[in-house]
Amino acid sequence: MSGEMADSSRVRFEAAIAAFDQANSADPNSQMADGVSLPRELLYARRMSDWLDRLIPDATESLRLAARCQHIERWRRPRSEYPEGRVGYLTWRRDLKKYHADRAGEILRQIGYAEETISAVQTLLRKERLKQNPDSQSLEDVVCLVFLEHYFEEFAAQHDKQKIVEILRKTWAKMSERGHAAALTLPFSPNSRALVEEALAPGGAAES
Repeated sequence: MSGEMADSSRVRFEAAIAAFDQANSADPNSQMADGVSLPRELLYARRMSDWLDRLIPDATESLRLAARCQHIERWRRPRSEYPEGRVGYLTWRRDLKKYHADRAGEILRQIGYAEETISAVQTLLRKERLKQNPDSQSLEDVVCLVFLEHYFEEFAAQHDKQKIVEILRKTWAKMSERGHAAALTLPFSPNSRALVEEALAPGGAAES
């Protein structure tokens, strides 16, 4: 936690984390991690918090809250409910961000957070003011690092090489120098490492 926290603030923060986790524990989709099957979005939320702790140990409370509920109840807005194609995809992503922000706000109000903190969390979840808000960039770094460490291998196996390289370039362009440095420490497989190196080669990531 950033700085010293009063006991009441710590209790409130821990209650919020528990409430987010309880909501995500209802995910009907599961995923294995370290030999244990967990609700997918609960696992994702824990991974977000873990990476934030590693990357920014003194993160603000609003950033810690936003990281934990980045995908809150994501399964309730499935991609399959939207049309195929880019317009459908962008509409889905827009609606997801709004849902996550609204749902997080409901939970935080129930716990007793001030509107100022709720608004800060919702701004992060809606990805607003990305270039003006340092916390927004930090959250983007964490999102990218969680993807690269835990989901990239499976994703890469499902798509052709050129698409993967382009996605890596776009991912890299979203990250800060701190995020880049952390990403380069990840234990990629030889195949994934080759894809990353191709994406970052001169004329690649620099042009994204």
